[in-house]
Amino acid sequence: MLSTLTPKFVWQIFNDICKIPHPSHHEQMITKYIVDFANTHHIDCKLDKVGNILLTKPATKGMEACPSIALQAHMDMVPQKNEGTSHNFLTDPIQAYVDGEWVKAKGTTLGADNGVGLASALAVLIDPAVEHGPIEVLVTVSEETGMHGAFGLQPDWLKSQYLINTDSEDEGEIFTGCAGGVDFTSTFSITYAVIPEKHDCYMSISLKGLKGGHSGCDIHLGRGNAIKLMARFLAQYAQDVSFRLADIKGGSLRNAIPREAFAEITLNKQDLPKLEAIIKQYQTILHNELGHVEPAIEITLSEVESNKVKRILTTEHQDKIINWLNTAPNGVVRMSDQLHGVVETSLNLGIVSIEDNQFNTHFLIRSQVDSAKDAVVSTLISLSQLVNANYEISGGYSGWEPNLDSQLLKLAKDKYHEIFSQQAKIMVIHAGLECGLFKQSYPHMDMISIGPTIVSPHSPDEKVNIQSVYRYWELLVAILKSASLLK
Repeated sequence: MLSTLTPKFVWQIFNDICKIPHPSHHEQMITKYIVDFANTHHIDCKLDKVGNILLTKPATKGMEACPSIALQAHMDMVPQKNEGTSHNFLTDPIQAYVDGEWVKAKGTTLGADNGVGLASALAVLIDPAVEHGPIEVLVTVSEETGMHGAFGLQPDWLKSQYLINTDSEDEGEIFTGCAGGVDFTSTFSITYAVIPEKHDCYMSISLKGLKGGHSGCDIHLGRGNAIKLMARFLAQYAQDVSFRLADIKGGSLRNAIPREAFAEITLNKQDLPKLEAIIKQYQTILHNELGHVEPAIEITLSEVESNKVKRILTTEHQDKIINWLNTAPNGVVRMSDQLHGVVETSLNLGIVSIEDNQFNTHFLIRSQVDSAKDAVVSTLISLSQLVNANYEISGGYSGWEPNLDSQLLKLAKDKYHEIFSQQAKIMVIHAGLECGLFKQSYPHMDMISIGPTIVSPHSPDEKVNIQSVYRYWELLVAILKSASLLK
C-alpha cells in the first residue's frame, strides 16, 4: 500500500528501502541499491573510503545559475524489535503497513528515521516535476552507531554552499542546531562462586513493556529506563529475599532508551512466594509512579532450567554491580536557559551486560554545551574510580551551533509560510545530527534540517505521519525551486 501514497516517488523509494536490510554496519545491500539506482537513472555517483555515497545532478533548464544545494541523509536504521517478534534484521524486510494516518512496521522499528529522508533525496533526482539548481545528494553510513560516515567525510568532497539535512522528526519545525555527544563505557572484571546447596530455585526476572525511544528526542518525556528500574528493584526491594545474582542484561543500543531488562537469580524455593509478592508490590509502585507515561510496564517471574545456571556472582561483585547500576546517573541533567523547553544536557544508560567475566555498561551523553558534556563525563569517571572500573571515552563530537542569520533558514521560513499560511518553528534539537560534524570539514556551509513527523524512533513503536511527509516534500521542493534567492 505504501507505493500508492503521495508523493508517489518518495513512497515508492521508501517501499524499496523497507525491503532491503540496512542496520548500522550492514549497509552493503542498501549501498548497492543506491548505486544501481544512480546507474539506472544516469546519475553521477561515487563512494568514498568510509562508504559514503555522493550523487550529483545538473540543474534543470533555466536554473543553471543557481547555487548548488546538497541534500543529506544517512542510509542505516536502528534495529529494534519487540520480544517474541521473529525478525532477522540482516535478512528480513521491514513489514511496513498503513494504519490510518500513519505508516508503521509489524513488531520492529520502521526505519523512517532516516529512510523517508533518504527516499525524498533520491526522489528529487528522478521526479521530473521538481525544479532545482545543481544538486548533490550525500548519503552517509552508520550514523546511528557513532556517525562514522560524517566523521570520515572528506573536506573537499562536496561543492555545495548550502545543505539540507533530512534527519529531523517534526514537520513544521526547522532545525538550526543540535547537541554534541560522547560515548562512555565502563567495565570491571567479575568473579563467580558455586551455587549454595540451599538455593534450589532458578528464576528469571523480566522487566519489559516500556516505550523506550530516542535517547535524545525522547529523554525529557519521563519514560522509564528498564536498566535503572531493574537496578532499583534489586537494590531496594529484592534485598528482603536471600537471592544470588547469576546474570543481568538490558538495552541493546546506546542511543535508545532501554525498554527491557532481565536478571537471573537463584534462591531457596521456600522464599519464592515472598519474591512473587515483592514483585507484585514493585509493579504496583511503578504503575503508581509511571503509569501515565508507561501504562504497559510489566514485571514477570519465570523459571530457568537448573542446568542453564552454572554459577553465581560472588557476593562482593553482586553488590558491586547492583550498587553501581542503582547509583549511575541517567536522564535529563539540565534544561537550556536560552531555549525554552529544550534539553541542554542528558545521558542515557543504554546497555548493560555480562560477557567473558566482565561487567559492561554503555552511556551516551548529549549536550548543547561542550563544558557541560565534559562535566557529566567527569561524574562517570569518578563513579568508575570508586568501584575500580576501567573506562573508555569515545566518539565525541561537538554540537551544531545555531545560525539565526542563515540565508537558507530565512528562505525555508518564508516558503513554509507561503505554502501553509503558518509560521514554522525554529528549533534546536537535543539529538546528534551530522551537521555538527559537517561544520568541521565545511565551516562556511549554510545548513538547516527538516523532516516529516516521526514518533518513537529507535523503538518498535516508530511511525511516520503520512500527511507530514507530503507537507515536508512540498517545503523541500519549494526551497529547491527558489534556490536563486540564495544568491
